[in-house]
Amino acid sequence: MSTRGKDRQIDNIEFNVGDITRSKSFYGAAFGWTFIDYGPTYTEFSDGRLTGGFTTGEPVRPGGALIILYADDLDSTQQRLKQLGAVITRQTYEFPGGSRFHFTDPDGYELAVWSAAS
Repeated sequence: MSTRGKDRQIDNIEFNVGDITRSKSFYGAAFGWTFIDYGPTYTEFSDGRLTGGFTTGEPVRPGGALIILYADDLDSTQQRLKQLGAVITRQTYEFPGGSRFHFTDPDGYELAVWSAAS
């Protein structure tokens, strides 16, 4: 996947769900989304324009999906967010393909930022 030209843009939306199979069936039938499974706790979806994911690796998060932004430089983005008053709620961790961290904005909304593996 190319990440060129995505710096500081919304890149992904992630839903914490109780049952991935149920969510795939619902969104596939309702909107025609397609899916790629990445193990038992994560499935990527595509609506033909935007990709996102369903995960059972986290508790269901009332209030909506997790918005994930992309950053070319994860460390400097995290530092900038801290300087602006964001609270880091999940320290940087690695996953297949990259690293990410979570933060809350001044209103308490949780977002994440990721960067591709070098």
